[in-house]
Amino acid sequence: QVQLVESGGGLVQPGGSLRLSCGASGTIYSINTMAWYRQAPGKQRELVAAITGGGSTDYADSVKDRFTISRDNAKNTVYLQMNSLKPDDTAVYYCTAAGIKTSWRSKPYVAWGQGTQVTVSS
Repeated sequence: QVQLVESGGGLVQPGGSLRLSCGASGTIYSINTMAWYRQAPGKQRELVAAITGGGSTDYADSVKDRFTISRDNAKNTVYLQMNSLKPDDTAVYYCTAAGIKTSWRSKPYVAWGQGTQVTVSS
């Protein structure tokens, strides 16, 4: 089973920046879409940004022009560069990988990371 491990979270002041990383390990033939979700206390988990294997991206309206998702397919790693952070960005950020295949004929599945806390506060 593929494991996803996030890193890079922490405490930052409003207006600051953080870069999250998420690496996938295990037997991997291919991964389709990788994405970041977040969940704030008392709120539902929401999509922040997603990127396909071909590099197409999608963002939540609330983070457009502030966050950038990128991916290193050779390392099976996805990144989230977060700039101009706001207190409303405070949440646990989760990495997910969809369409994971361990061989060309295996059935694809989805994996989630354990999450990393991002706190934006002065």
